[in-house]
Formats: sequence, C-alpha cells, structure tokens
Amino acid sequence: MKNIKIVIWGFGAMGRGMAEMLLTKKGVEITGVCDLHPDLVGKSIFNVLECEKGSHSEVIVSKNIEELLDKNSCDLVLLATDSYTKKAFNKMKMILEKGINVISTAEEMAYPKAQEPELSKKLDIVAKENGVTVLGTGINPGFIMDLLVVALTGAMTDVTHIEANRVNSLSPFGPAVMEEQGVGITVDKFMSGIENQTLAGHVGFAESVLMIADAIGIKLDKFQQQMEPIVTSVDRKSKYGEALKGNVAGVNMTGQGLVNGEVFINMKHPQQIEPELEGTHTGDYIILKGTPEINMAISPEIDGGIGTIAVCVNMIPHVLNSRPGLKTMIDLPVPRAILGDMRDLLEE
Repeated sequence: MKNIKIVIWGFGAMGRGMAEMLLTKKGVEITGVCDLHPDLVGKSIFNVLECEKGSHSEVIVSKNIEELLDKNSCDLVLLATDSYTKKAFNKMKMILEKGINVISTAEEMAYPKAQEPELSKKLDIVAKENGVTVLGTGINPGFIMDLLVVALTGAMTDVTHIEANRVNSLSPFGPAVMEEQGVGITVDKFMSGIENQTLAGHVGFAESVLMIADAIGIKLDKFQQQMEPIVTSVDRKSKYGEALKGNVAGVNMTGQGLVNGEVFINMKHPQQIEPELEGTHTGDYIILKGTPEINMAISPEIDGGIGTIAVCVNMIPHVLNSRPGLKTMIDLPVPRAILGDMRDLLEE
C-alpha cells in the first residue's frame, strides 16, 4: 500500500510543526512544501527543521504551489497560511479543483458558515464536484471550546447554560498571530485597532458558538463579543513576540450566544505571551449547567501550538475517508492520536 502523500502550504510555526510530526508517523510522507519567504525557498526542509533526513525523501521548499498540486503525488494539503475564510478561499478552491483534499488551519474555517455562508456553499460545491473534502480545524476553534463542549453534552439529558473558558499562552504561535492579537503595541494603538477593526484578537468565537448551537439544536438570537488589552507590568519575550512593560501582551476576549435575550453560551478567553511572568496559570475549563451538571478542568492548558499541529495531522485519515464536501469537526469521527500506521485507518 502506498504512503499517504502530503503537501504543506505555509512553513511557519504551524507548518514546520506539522512537518516534524509527520516525519515521525508511519504510512505517510511529505511530498512537497510551499512558502514564499526568501529565507526558506530553495532550502531542504530537513535543514530548516534542523533534523536528520534519514530514510525520508528530500523535500525542497518551493515558492510555486502549482508544481506541487498533482493528485498523483499529493493526497492532501495542510494549508497553514491564513486565519480568515475569505483570504484562504482561492487557495482552497485551487487545491480542490486539482482533486486534492484540504485541511486548513484558518480559524474561521472551523465553522465557516458562521461568518461566510456564501463562501461555505461555494467550497462545498467545488469539493463535491471534484470528489474531495475540505476541513478547517485546530485547537481552538476546532476542539477545546467547541468540539469538546459538544462531546460532554452527550452525557446530559438537558442543557440550560454553557460556559467555556480558556486561559492560554500565545508564546508558541508565529508572527501572524502576534499581529492579530496586538502583542507588543501600545494601549492607544490597541484601542485604535479595535475602533478601526485592524486588530482581530481571538478569531473563532463566532465559529465555536454557532458550532455548539447547531450541534445541540439551539437557535441563537444573537452573537456578540468583546476584547480588551492585557497590559504587562514586566518585559516579556517569546520566540515570535515581545511586549515591553506598559504595552500589550495579549487580549482578553469574551463572547456570548444569546437565546431569548439571555446568555446561553458564554466564552472567556484571555490569551497572552509568557503569562507565568505575572502569575497567570493557564488552563481549560468547561461548565455545563443542566442534568447532570458537568465541570471539566484541565490545568495547565492543552498546548495551543502542539494541539493545533496534532489535531490537523491526526484528522488526515478521517478527511480522506469522508464523503466529499465541506466538513467540520462535528461531521467527522473524533480526533485521536495515531500511533500505528496511518494507512490502517483508511477505508477500502
């Protein structure tokens, strides 16, 4: 049986992490990597990753994605370039039209109909026309504050209120995330960024809230969200971000899904670089009111960088097995670590 062939589009923090994980797995191989950064183009991925090539085939970073999109040498593309469905749309469309499956890390793609219903329909049509599947996923949205919440409600006879809190570190993430959160800028610039909508904060509350609501059959009246700066009182520095004393180290995001004018789904998500420097301990917390009441606490948080990498890679066989179309995490089998040969999970 031939290996599952993977192309990685975007070789930043997430793309490199996925490559490192794939190189440890059985039954799968990397057949191409695309990135536009001049420091990467033309280099061996093994040199970039600073790891031994061993028995793996050589892979050189290319700036031309089209030369890598051949369904005879690529079964699936891991797309790690954008946060928004609109920005990733043309890339996904190109891949799907080549008859190749896609897993995207774009946060909005975790449940794209929340904010881009028309683009979602178009992606579904293109995927079905070409007999392939497209999925958006990651640690959050895609798992912690939505899929895990949905799974826990499966042990309840009724649900009256949902609260999901994630206190996490931004330190593992790359420059794009730092920019979206406003890490390192002044408070004045942060407030201006909110006003002129140039700061994204956490991208995914709308997607998580609607995923939960649709999964359990609740019709929301309204969705709303808020964002406030987390100002550091000490200098902080991570691999991809830096915040000096008095500047912004992250964002405190909150969001709500309302039913009959009352908050039914409540989201709280403070995230910042190096939170421990000021005594903030990370964790994931889910509180479900109903019968029975469920309280889940994970401390420290599930690592955001590793978690996103793992969820994307571990969903590969489920995407390949899926019926064609646009899928979300509530459409596919639950993610799980794959310790054996990945091909063993493929259906005939």
